[in-house]
Amino acid sequence: MTATTQFAASAPHYDRFMGRYALTLAPALADVAGVTPGLRVLDVGCGPGGLTSELCRRTGAKNVSAIDPAPQFVAACRDRHPGADVREGVAEQLPWGDTEFDVTVSSLVVGFMRDPDRGIREMARVTRPGGTVAACMWDIAGGGMVMLTVFWKAVRQLEPGVTGERQLPGTAEGDLVARFNRAGLERIAGSALMARADYAGFDDFWEPFTLAVGPAGHYLASLPADKRERVREACRAELPDGTFSLDALAWCARGTVAAR
Repeated sequence: MTATTQFAASAPHYDRFMGRYALTLAPALADVAGVTPGLRVLDVGCGPGGLTSELCRRTGAKNVSAIDPAPQFVAACRDRHPGADVREGVAEQLPWGDTEFDVTVSSLVVGFMRDPDRGIREMARVTRPGGTVAACMWDIAGGGMVMLTVFWKAVRQLEPGVTGERQLPGTAEGDLVARFNRAGLERIAGSALMARADYAGFDDFWEPFTLAVGPAGHYLASLPADKRERVREACRAELPDGTFSLDALAWCARGTVAAR
């Protein structure tokens, strides 16, 4: 299953499932990348525009470009950010020339690139010498992304051998740093970013999984109704009553483009 297939859901459905974490993750990544007024910035794998919004807020829409392979996300991002240059395309073949940007960032996307190393090299190519490339992915391997950890733990009570998202590139500590090294970036630093999302109750947690967004949503949709209900009840047992918040840790890498 390709990344485009996994993210065929509508922008509002993505917002309910994962977009709510952008409110805290996007500022954290923009801080690491050093996004400040006047810089020209590219958002690779922008989705409906959670990170794009933060970049526009900091630099102005005219200084922001964004790209995503999902046409419905591109349309939503364009509508939400008039003046930004939003295009449909893939990370491995960015439609911009060399050295066009001061900063290139990618949030929760490296793991879904067809060729992550090539995608990172492309991010470096379109960034000027001395400019910054930064990316982050959820800590799936270590369980730091609580929402997904609760879900896949429940799934494995039924199917112990299910891999889930643990093998996605970038989801283990140090993986992004290694890929940045292979891309020839300099002064590379790894870090952990913390995000958080609020839930009105268990239904607010569970219903977005039923919208078939990403690997978790597609896996749930593949199950028969009785198994879906068993996964639901196993998740329910892990979460508190009433309103609650969940933390999410993301691994991040930041590097500087070498002089050409």
